[in-house]
Amino acid sequence: MTSLPPLDGHDPTSLWTRFSELLWYDEDLGFWLDVSRMALSQPDLDRLQPGFDQAFRAMAELEAGAIANRDEQRQVGHYWLRAPELAPDDATTAHIRLEVDRLSSFGQAVLAGEIRSPGGEPFTDVLWIGIGGSGLGPLLMVRALQQRGRGLPFHFIDNVDPQGISAVLGGLGERLRSTLVIVVSKSGGTPEPHLGMAQSRVRLEAAGGDWAAQAVAVTMLDSHLDKQAQAEQWLRRFDMFDWVGGRTSITSAVGLLPAALIGADLHAFLAGAGAMDRLTRRPEVLHNPAALLAAAWFAAGDGQGRRDMVVLPYRDRLEVFSRYLQQLVMESLGKKYDRSGRVVHQGLAVYGNKGSTDQHAYVQQLRDGLDNFFVTFIEALEDAPDIGPVQGERPGDFLCGFLQGTRSALSEGDRQNLTITLRRFDERSLGALVGLFERAVGLYGELIDVNAYHQPGVEAGKKAAAEVLALQVRLEDLLADGQQRSLAAIAEALELASPEPIFWALRHLGANPRGYRISGDWGNPASLQVIKEPD
Repeated sequence: MTSLPPLDGHDPTSLWTRFSELLWYDEDLGFWLDVSRMALSQPDLDRLQPGFDQAFRAMAELEAGAIANRDEQRQVGHYWLRAPELAPDDATTAHIRLEVDRLSSFGQAVLAGEIRSPGGEPFTDVLWIGIGGSGLGPLLMVRALQQRGRGLPFHFIDNVDPQGISAVLGGLGERLRSTLVIVVSKSGGTPEPHLGMAQSRVRLEAAGGDWAAQAVAVTMLDSHLDKQAQAEQWLRRFDMFDWVGGRTSITSAVGLLPAALIGADLHAFLAGAGAMDRLTRRPEVLHNPAALLAAAWFAAGDGQGRRDMVVLPYRDRLEVFSRYLQQLVMESLGKKYDRSGRVVHQGLAVYGNKGSTDQHAYVQQLRDGLDNFFVTFIEALEDAPDIGPVQGERPGDFLCGFLQGTRSALSEGDRQNLTITLRRFDERSLGALVGLFERAVGLYGELIDVNAYHQPGVEAGKKAAAEVLALQVRLEDLLADGQQRSLAAIAEALELASPEPIFWALRHLGANPRGYRISGDWGNPASLQVIKEPD
């Protein structure tokens, strides 16, 4: 390559030279990546080369079966899901292939009416219960790939919000009897899917359904959920491998089962991810799109994540993609410690919605406000054939024009941006898009020397939540004697350093019919008195 000129959004000649050097394209996938408008310089590439040499070696070792997640002593095998022959042993290879076949056959049988609800009618709906990657991955698959008139409608319980659960279950109503319920929990012990499952089961059985004949478990073999499903003879159980993390599980049963139930081509999705995997194994940065992405991220944020990633997909079907990337990128890279135990506070913040909607929202600040971000544009060239010109105007032309105009306006304002272009948007291109970002995250994690495959912050949040719930149980036990107490007295009785946790617990208890009478001024916590009234 020639030496890269500095990024200058006001100089067309400079931009063209950089474009010529920093545009990556693959004809088979119909996939372009342009990082020429990122502040990636020749010195940056030279300085990062040793780090990339190590990163490529680490990724090769990971795919060969090394313990890449050393903190949890786990292999990291999501790449094997779309290339089972790469798995470290024949048994794993056979297991992956068997699961894909089982998922595909099950989906086809449900849609064909060969597998029916307990009442004998075809399944009418799918209720998906999962959180994190077990909810975001399926949501992306459904929103991105479901076509009109194909497959079953999906309903998601991905939170423990009582009003949200009520809305979903109430919306299904009597159709709960003909709803296929899928519960996703890797360990089987995560509270959110457990609570969603318990509420759904009560409502389904009250409507006359048969839980075991309608329920499917996606979990690890021999987990608590797997044992429950086996003992109760649920309709199906699918494996969620120990070596696949939630945020990289979309090419496992977590993403493939939704694809099968909406009539999408799950094999094409896997093929797209596998094709991108092959392209991103190349050890030359300029010929590897994931390495180019990782290098651009590193240069933009000085290797410290000092710029946020704003994701702007110019297709409605990719509206969920920014949320999907939030977990993939931020849970992987947002770490307090590097792998040597040094405090580094690494990360890369992600947010976004869709274009051209955002041109009427926060692009104003992107163009004229704080320069603390870079934009990732995503476009698909092929338009819907049934949306033709009306009075000579084509919506697809305007959408393309809006993207190019916003891109130019940002560049002229010296705001960094990169563009991903798909010739068409389908199962294969979505798989390629997922594969690109998974590999970029893995390479970037190596460059900044963090474990991209564990999530201690998430686990800390779960532990803290469990402590809060345990405190509430102790609080209710204390108040059961019906004595009136102040917050300070309660804190002393429970041996707490501060009454504040009691204040938060009482706010919730007092807002719901639990039989507590709380007097005093809520704006003055020291004045509050609480008593449990007789049932």
